[in-house]
Amino acid sequence: MNFKPEVSGKAHKYLRRLDKVENLGEDEIRELNAVCEKYAFRASSYYLNLINWEDPDDPIRKIIIPEKDELLSWGRLDASNEAAITVQKGVQHKYSDTVLLLCNEVCGAYCRYCFRKRLFMDGNDEATYDLEEGINYIREHGEVTDVLLTGGDPLLMSTAKLESIISELREIRHVDIIRIGSKMPAFNPFRILEDQKLVDVLRKYSTPVKRIYLMTHFDHPRELTNEALHCLEVLIKNGIITANQNPLLRGINDDSAILAELWEKLSSAGVAPYYLFQGRPTEGNYPYKVTIVEGYEIFERAKLRVSGLAKRSRYVMSHESGKVEIAGVDNKYIYLKYHRAKNFDDLGKLRIYRRNDEAYWLDDLEPVQGFD
Repeated sequence: MNFKPEVSGKAHKYLRRLDKVENLGEDEIRELNAVCEKYAFRASSYYLNLINWEDPDDPIRKIIIPEKDELLSWGRLDASNEAAITVQKGVQHKYSDTVLLLCNEVCGAYCRYCFRKRLFMDGNDEATYDLEEGINYIREHGEVTDVLLTGGDPLLMSTAKLESIISELREIRHVDIIRIGSKMPAFNPFRILEDQKLVDVLRKYSTPVKRIYLMTHFDHPRELTNEALHCLEVLIKNGIITANQNPLLRGINDDSAILAELWEKLSSAGVAPYYLFQGRPTEGNYPYKVTIVEGYEIFERAKLRVSGLAKRSRYVMSHESGKVEIAGVDNKYIYLKYHRAKNFDDLGKLRIYRRNDEAYWLDDLEPVQGFD
């Protein structure tokens, strides 16, 4: 497939101040600077060029440009209580076979709805650039077969640093899968397209029996530009398995037609739709919230529009107790199933709750007594 470049990567830069965004007016900048003082702003010139500035409701704009309602009192910074599963700095161990390494505290841009926005706030030191203790922890835990590099965005690290981490993990016999969580194919695909060394590293360590997975983060089909598709093509041709996960977001993708288009385009490009997340009730994320019942209805209508391969996504919430699939809704009840569980005894269990059309999170629901 031949991709015609739409944006040059050579002129690419990152912006940290709203007054550097040419399309914003002075009054708007003054109003939104109060938001940026609390929740950091960062964007890439490539991504800003995808915005239709004539449309105030443009979904790409909503992903990256602050909104004043972020300051409304709602949620908490660590909505899934990741502190409780942090075994040492930068290391989370919630499920027995999986460890997360928070190896970077910066992203190519900052999604306004980020559930880990606390990492980008002054005084936070959860992430770590020195992963030696974390890698030693994995060595000592033979049950760990799956390691997820996350943060922040691991692909913002230097290629040399990333290779040093991956090479050490590949020396641990019980680690089968290395995953990299990244939105760089959406925010700045030139990070991959213009660094052949990075591509070589990923190809080297993604072996036929122990693959590297790149967990992409596309929220809207308009992010799948020619450059992004070319980036995905390069990754796939070099042995990287790609799968997409993203949250359901008010004003961005809370539309069954948009979700269906996203899943179809991803599947066509060779990227498996993996998880559609119920947005976490994170402080600052009020503008993006969608209730469980509405989200389930959007999700199911989207599935009706697509082929089997595009139906692979699961609608889940990353709750403190586990990854809970929203399995069904009827006139009386909401049915939840533990796809993954912090407590092993909960794994696979079905839970029934009374239908509540205003509920946003598991904690808002009333369980049906007597059901186990």
